[in-house]
Amino acid sequence: MTSHATTSKTPPITNGRGLEPTVVGSHATAAAPVFESLSVLDLFKIGIGPSSSHTVGPMRAALDFLGQADASGRFDEIVRLRIDLLGSLGATGSGHGTDTAIMLGLSGLAPDTVETPQIAETLERIRATGELPLGGRRAVAFDEAKAFVFRPLTVRSEHPNALRITAYDAADETIATAGYYSIGGGFVMRHDEGDVLSPVPAPAEQLHPVPHPFTTGDELVALCEETGLSVAELMLRNEAAWRPREQTVAQLERIWEVMQECVAHGIATGGILPGGLDVKRRSKEWHAKLLERDAAPKTGRPDLLEGMEWVNLYALAVNEENAAGSRVVTAPTNGAAGIIPAVMHYADRFADCVEDELPWQVRFLLVAGAIGIIIKSNASISGAEVGCQGEVGSACAMAAGGFAAVLGATPAQIENAAEIGIEHNLGLTCDPIKGLVQIPCIERNAMASVKAINAARMAKQGDGTHYVSLDTAVETMRQTGADMSDKYKETALGGLAVAYIEC
Repeated sequence: MTSHATTSKTPPITNGRGLEPTVVGSHATAAAPVFESLSVLDLFKIGIGPSSSHTVGPMRAALDFLGQADASGRFDEIVRLRIDLLGSLGATGSGHGTDTAIMLGLSGLAPDTVETPQIAETLERIRATGELPLGGRRAVAFDEAKAFVFRPLTVRSEHPNALRITAYDAADETIATAGYYSIGGGFVMRHDEGDVLSPVPAPAEQLHPVPHPFTTGDELVALCEETGLSVAELMLRNEAAWRPREQTVAQLERIWEVMQECVAHGIATGGILPGGLDVKRRSKEWHAKLLERDAAPKTGRPDLLEGMEWVNLYALAVNEENAAGSRVVTAPTNGAAGIIPAVMHYADRFADCVEDELPWQVRFLLVAGAIGIIIKSNASISGAEVGCQGEVGSACAMAAGGFAAVLGATPAQIENAAEIGIEHNLGLTCDPIKGLVQIPCIERNAMASVKAINAARMAKQGDGTHYVSLDTAVETMRQTGADMSDKYKETALGGLAVAYIEC
């Protein structure tokens, strides 16, 4: 299936003062990579905050560049590095930690394995010594103020999140150079100057076709009806094309463990979030209040929505961790990382999840992954490409489908739940204040988590039939993103990002 995330045309953006950007490359659509299918583990990645497209993706690109530099045969001759951040990466890259993430990646650190203390230690060492440990192998002189070139008004036509890394020798001749697009959710595409795109790394499914390929919600439901399989079981059989069944289950259980660790750390940590907005972390105080409230004797009429306050807490805890640059699960992006964990924690604490041979947490993630694959295959999960509807809207749909599944919903009801989840996030803009993944991002995750729970419960009350299909809602999201002004797509040039007045 073709990923629209790499083929859409990006309208020009302005900086709010009438300056038009330089659009590099032809507006003719570049050839997109063809994915036979995506893995659920492509949608759920263990990484660091605050952004999957602006932090995790560029960090993976920097790691890939190390391989490109090594392949040149002149790795030991590198004396200088230049990193160009274009479009959205240039506009909000500093607030999203793009520059620091690339420094970490060039140091040989990976987003899924780096320990939080390593991040500060590595950056402090680079800044103190003026040297970057390239690939962890050799020191290269590095002044980040000179090495990074922010070019927010240079927008490549293929995707707004673009960067290029170049290494030079002592004579200032180029040793290696590579361009990348960070297309959302930590996915990265490498391109040359001719705009030939290739995934980083190459998708495993090109070598191992899945037994039940699907690209749309209608196809997924039809396959379940034809085979008699649940959505979770069908997904698990597809995953078996790439790795043993037991390994997939174990890795999804690990994803759930990291989500739990993230919430636990979030509700135990206070203080102020970095970045200059001085946003106070609230989840620790909220957690103490909820524990006190729940332990108090009950009087009067019961509050049937008390559980929603726990949902809010779980989402805030995750997104405060993300904003702090700590370990989170990209689900399917970092900006929307709190929604699926919040709904899963709600299910764990308050819901009667249907028993099955698979742990309900694994079934939840498999079904959520199926919905995410449909959205990514036909639209985008990148806030820089389609606005926050692609991040929070996608995560809401995924969480709604996953929760409906563990409540015992049919495939048709799951599709309906996902459709409700994304339909009621259509048009959502990405307008982070100061380019930080804090306001409105943290609270927005809490609101979408509640929406996801309600969407699943609404779908369970029906038989799966409804007027607007998931596929129609996803296509509407794609078209809405294409029509949306770029100042509302992770450029910090519109909406709350400019309505906010610094005092």
